[in-house]
Amino acid sequence: MKNINSRYKLVIYDCDGVLLDTIDSNYIFYNRIMEFLGRPLLDRSDLIARNVLHTYSFANVMEYFFAGDERREDAWNFAKTIHYKDLARFMRVEDGLVETLDRLKGGVSLAVCTNRASSMEMIIEDFGLTGYFSFVMTAALVVNPKPHPEPLLKVLDHFGLQPSEALFVGDGEVDMLSAQAAGVPFIAYKSLLPDSIRIGHHTDIFKYLV
Repeated sequence: MKNINSRYKLVIYDCDGVLLDTIDSNYIFYNRIMEFLGRPLLDRSDLIARNVLHTYSFANVMEYFFAGDERREDAWNFAKTIHYKDLARFMRVEDGLVETLDRLKGGVSLAVCTNRASSMEMIIEDFGLTGYFSFVMTAALVVNPKPHPEPLLKVLDHFGLQPSEALFVGDGEVDMLSAQAAGVPFIAYKSLLPDSIRIGHHTDIFKYLV
């Protein structure tokens, strides 16, 4: 379905929790650091911590967990030894994503805007997403990651588009706040966020493109 009738010229996707289910891999990553420091493993019932580790940039997550810790530098140095390849097997592509991208491709431009600082090239290759996204914005390419509007504004600038011509699909409050600040229409994927349209499956996006 190449020639979709869309009011938007660009659809932008967050990565974690949207393109991929990565929650287990994120817990494994930060729990390895906790184990290294001899600290208790993260409590999965702590929804605030869950939101932070799953949606904020690496630097912000590390500050959240380790600011004021006398072994803060040890934590940072150890974190840098944990490689994406060790965690990839704990990730999976979200249901309906590839089908949706196949239908969107050619009708609208596609981009990624993530708070990941690295590994996106490997993720795109390893999970069969090569060729879909013409631009990928990461936290490494900006001064201020989401929830700041800078990442989305840079995506818009790359395509030469106005905010109203793009749609951002995210799952976290940082995505929603970034979209609001940039003036970009927002859809919440599998998340109940205030004043946001919610979709529970990727193919549901087509209801909101016309």
